[in-house]
Amino acid sequence: MNEQQAWGDFWAQDPRHKAPAGAGANGGGGCLPGQWSGIEAAQKAAWHGFAEHIAEAARVLDLATGDARALAWLREVRSDLVLLGVDLAEQLPPAPAGITTQGGVPMEALPFDDGFAGAVISQFGFEYGDVARTAAQIARVLMPGGQVGLMVHRGDGPILAHNLQRKAAIAWLLEDQAVLTTLSKALTSPQGGSAIAAQVATALAVVGADKFSANSPAWEIAEAMRRAIIAGEPHGEPAVLAALEEIAARAANELGRIASLERACRVADDRAAIEVAFGAHGLTLLACAEVCEPSGRAFADFLHFA
Repeated sequence: MNEQQAWGDFWAQDPRHKAPAGAGANGGGGCLPGQWSGIEAAQKAAWHGFAEHIAEAARVLDLATGDARALAWLREVRSDLVLLGVDLAEQLPPAPAGITTQGGVPMEALPFDDGFAGAVISQFGFEYGDVARTAAQIARVLMPGGQVGLMVHRGDGPILAHNLQRKAAIAWLLEDQAVLTTLSKALTSPQGGSAIAAQVATALAVVGADKFSANSPAWEIAEAMRRAIIAGEPHGEPAVLAALEEIAARAANELGRIASLERACRVADDRAAIEVAFGAHGLTLLACAEVCEPSGRAFADFLHFA
């Protein structure tokens, strides 16, 4: 599955409201650490501050909008703004009231006229695209005097660290333990069956919890598979196998999303390249501020161009 499909699957699950099988306790495949509520408060504060720089009744375009939460935070303090979010993923969760979103739109080829927006923003999105091409598109659709606000990842921040821990646990279960093959054989072999497969899943969950943690994906995914085996038994082996394959596919998708996060952090950390890309189109970095979690550790940088 490519990156667009992986993120499409992520947003199709509407992670703000529910978590797919195998996802972290915070939902949405574990993209944010467990202390996400404190992180979200800091994000909101940053966008409230940026709202002061946007012209009255301006159109704001949000790139890689996802569930449009950045636009929703702007709307809390600026009800006069016209808010539109676009995302590469085809299927997006329902947009908050007063906000329009559109899927299937790459940042590098925005389908809008020159001078379309009074402000262009992105939260953990810009750095996933091609920096030079996206900067050129932002400059093109931005009206004279417009503002650009980008919240970007940091390679030294807790979000990447958290996801790298998840990556290790998922890879251990999917690859080292070949969990899908192992459970399928336990289910379908002449000496096996649902009870045997459930026992094997339990054993993997116990080992995974001991190796990583009681709330790690190694435990979560194995436990989800155990439950799928028990719940699917009345429906027969094909139904159980299909459920196991779906859980494994979602876990594999998370590995793909974490790989894209790693790439995005490398892009965001190359601040000079970002400044050069915008500078080529007359946009100057006015401010760069750390966005910090409650402990004081920076998890993002907020870049303001104009």
